Amino acid sequence: MLIFVINQLHFMRRDVFQAIADPVRRDIITLVSRDALTVSEVAKKFDISRPAISKHLKILEECGIVTIEQQGRERYCKIQPKNLAPAFIWLEQYRELWEDRLDSFEEYLTQIDG
Repeated sequence: MLIFVINQLHFMRRDVFQAIADPVRRDIITLVSRDALTVSEVAKKFDISRPAISKHLKILEECGIVTIEQQGRERYCKIQPKNLAPAFIWLEQYRELWEDRLDSFEEYLTQIDG
């Protein structure tokens, strides 16, 4: 039973939704989506400790959103955008709903403005 609980917790940490739930991790994803950066370059962009950044990077790496490759003395963080697909697919199903509601809101604003 204990092994199942440990495996279940490990699986949960690999979930793309867990990874993107944190604003720091979303910011890291945005940074490395533009260009591969070293761990130090990523850490310099934040006002939190380097160990905290390393922990965020580890979670992103565990769920496959970021890979960390050793090149000489440096470790480079690279985005793996295909692994964000489950989140994109889940969000996509709500696009029409959001667009309809925004259109209705826009119509309402036009009516009260007019």
